[in-house]
Amino acid sequence: MTDFYQEYGLKHVINASGKMTILGVSKVPQVAIDAQQFGDTHFFEISDLVDKTGAYIAKLLGAEDAVVVNSASAGLAEAVAGVIGEGSMYHVYHPYAKRYTKREIVMPKGHNVDYGAPEEIPIVEGGGQVVEAGYANMCTPEHIDMMITENTAAVLYVKSHHTVQKSMLSIPDALAVAHKHHLPLILDAAAEEDLKKYVKMGVDIVVFSGAKALEGPASGLVFGKKPYIGWLKLQSLGLGRAMKIGKENILGFTTAVKHYLEVGPESGTAMQARLDPFITALNQVPHLSVKCVQDGAGREIYRAEVSIQPDSPKDAKQVVAELKAGDPAIYTREYRANEGVFEFDIRAVDAEEMTAITTRLHEILG
Repeated sequence: MTDFYQEYGLKHVINASGKMTILGVSKVPQVAIDAQQFGDTHFFEISDLVDKTGAYIAKLLGAEDAVVVNSASAGLAEAVAGVIGEGSMYHVYHPYAKRYTKREIVMPKGHNVDYGAPEEIPIVEGGGQVVEAGYANMCTPEHIDMMITENTAAVLYVKSHHTVQKSMLSIPDALAVAHKHHLPLILDAAAEEDLKKYVKMGVDIVVFSGAKALEGPASGLVFGKKPYIGWLKLQSLGLGRAMKIGKENILGFTTAVKHYLEVGPESGTAMQARLDPFITALNQVPHLSVKCVQDGAGREIYRAEVSIQPDSPKDAKQVVAELKAGDPAIYTREYRANEGVFEFDIRAVDAEEMTAITTRLHEILG
């Protein structure tokens, strides 16, 4: 097999950052790769493929309907367009027409985050207008309620470690306010792991990344209530044309979902067991203090949290930069590097790579 690292002059990467788009997100299981290959070498009536795979996934999840799209961001944009147009074909062909004044998407201020791109970008792409509710450190159901007007098309909630966690309303809170005003709740759950719990909650439109926790090929999944998914599907004839997904990735992702539901993610217990010797080794590196921490958004994901001690000759930003500059490039979760802290996410890291990380840190700080 061709070594594409050598062929194109690329650096090897150790992904201790997590399911990150900038690194290619996930390793796709072989069953999904086989399904992609089948898609690559066969033809389909694409609208039928979209409908049948969506119905298949919806049945697996207990949802009314589902559709595979090319990314979670595309799913958000098309969902927003769908709730604005409400099935109008005129809107599909003229998504930004002035006659459609019901465009406001109300979301907690602390949820308007940057996940690699600003959350508001797909909202605006879909023709929506962001209306922030509450404050950066607080949002209550009342804050959402007071921002809803006759021009509100939906309420949006972002379930992510990127968002403000303290003093925020819950998903059921947001859902209750939305339904009080006969509005849908759009849930951006791109990196979440539990596909079924939001269906049970009654969320109207749920958006997942296909390539993050689900480990599918480049894709997104939108599922929920049938009318809203139907409105979203219409967007493939309009703004969604620029966001279309190939037949091979539709089949690959559908297979990945089935595989994920059968196998599931690595358990928290197993992850902690793999972390223990790694953390022990990291604590032998000069100037480091390392402990096990759980994901900030409450998922069953455990990571090695590294704190740079005051006597270190290099701060966290310098260490993170030097890790990335090597070959292999070692990527960490560096969101708190300004506070002297970074993390290693080991979901895609094996024992050999853990040793390479520890060795490199000894070189940097030894």
